[in-house]
Amino acid sequence: MWESIKSWFDPRELRSVGAPPDYRFSLANERTFLAWLRTGLALVAGGLAAAQFLPPLRLAHLREALAIALLLLGAAVSIRAVDHWARTERAMRLDEELPASRFPALLALIVAIGALLLVAAVLLGGAG
Repeated sequence: MWESIKSWFDPRELRSVGAPPDYRFSLANERTFLAWLRTGLALVAGGLAAAQFLPPLRLAHLREALAIALLLLGAAVSIRAVDHWARTERAMRLDEELPASRFPALLALIVAIGALLLVAAVLLGGAG
């Protein structure tokens, strides 16, 4: 695990593996990484906004729980983004199959469940 994390910060190690891929694939991988990073930043911003700007809700600690959930999800998305970028770059350099990822489906499921829970809270009078 630590070797994987170390490789995120040392481009020489990543470049020492295999052969350089077509630069267009590396740039596409980087754009995907940046898109995931923007998603993580948006979740963090949503968590901060929930903590600072939502009025107190009728359900105790709902605002705080929402803020913390968004902040943690943003952190998880950001960490997952850099890990997936590094694993994909390595696979391209080694001419291997790209790593499969269940994370987008998991993220979509978490967001959908969170949205349904918030709908239930609003319908039960948890908001304003």
